[in-house]
Amino acid sequence: MLGAAQPAQSNLPLPMRGPSWLRALLFLALQLRALWPAAAVEVYTAKEVKAVNGTKLRLKCTFSSTSPISPNLAVTWNFQPEDLSSHEPVFRYLKEPYEPPAGRFKQRVTWDGNVQQYDASIIIWNLQPTDNGTFTCQVNNPPDFYGTIGEVRLRVVQKVYFSEIHFLAVAIGSACVLMIVVVTAVILCRHRRKRAEERGIEVADTELTEKENLKVREEKEAAPLEE
Repeated sequence: MLGAAQPAQSNLPLPMRGPSWLRALLFLALQLRALWPAAAVEVYTAKEVKAVNGTKLRLKCTFSSTSPISPNLAVTWNFQPEDLSSHEPVFRYLKEPYEPPAGRFKQRVTWDGNVQQYDASIIIWNLQPTDNGTFTCQVNNPPDFYGTIGEVRLRVVQKVYFSEIHFLAVAIGSACVLMIVVVTAVILCRHRRKRAEERGIEVADTELTEKENLKVREEKEAAPLEE
């Protein structure tokens, strides 16, 4: 006689056993954890900047983080020339600024940021045409290690070309100067006209006085003859 049938063993992991509401809650927690975005640092830079050959330029880089500023926050600037060759180190910040010990940017880069104000900007001095290329700014703020990388393309030119804003400023300035000249000319014309009118009145009064004096003399001269 066969023995009594043994209950089948469940293959479900231990956490999945129990009431259905507990299994549903555990499943929901696993799904939310998978969908929840990882903490990251967002970096912001201009897409393209221009500078005149031989001048300096501030490469602005700002960032945001989901975590407070960490003492181990690190900023890394790299450079890739236009020929798309390998990246070159430009600058590094880790608790304090570190200038590059070698390379094209040696003694040409200074720190101009403030990590407490979410600013990781640098200044490049004595720009040359060989500096044309793409600069990247990366910020790690533990526990935020991953995020966007700021990219800014630099174009070093021989001179600055006037933009629409410059043309507008010149036009407005020229119009203001022309208006001042016109107003000044109108005031001067009115002033001269007024003085001319005053002189005309003085001449008329003088002539009238002379005529009256002449009439009086003629009357005096004619009086003895009548007697």
